Amino acid sequence: MSSMAHSEVQKISEMVDYQDGTIVSKILINQDKGTVTIFAFDKDQSLSEHTTPFDALLQVVDGEVEIAISGKNHRLTNNEMILMPANVPHAVKAVNKFKMLLIMIKS
Repeated sequence: MSSMAHSEVQKISEMVDYQDGTIVSKILINQDKGTVTIFAFDKDQSLSEHTTPFDALLQVVDGEVEIAISGKNHRLTNNEMILMPANVPHAVKAVNKFKMLLIMIKS
């Protein structure tokens, strides 16, 4: 299932809007073998430490975020990305408003 039209050019940064005091997400592609989701975090919003059974590639589209992976902090800004390994604790905290593209490959 996909919320994106095939063969249609879209701007990633315009696919989801910021909302005060919350995190907004939109699933762009949801297949058995993986997902692609765009998120918009308001400043200081976060996802607490958790693990996933699959590797997750996080790409910052706008803003600034701090990613903790196994207790080590990484600060990312526009056009930077990081691979969060499967079964390793990680957390996400918006330093400023930020948008990210999250790609999870399940096989």
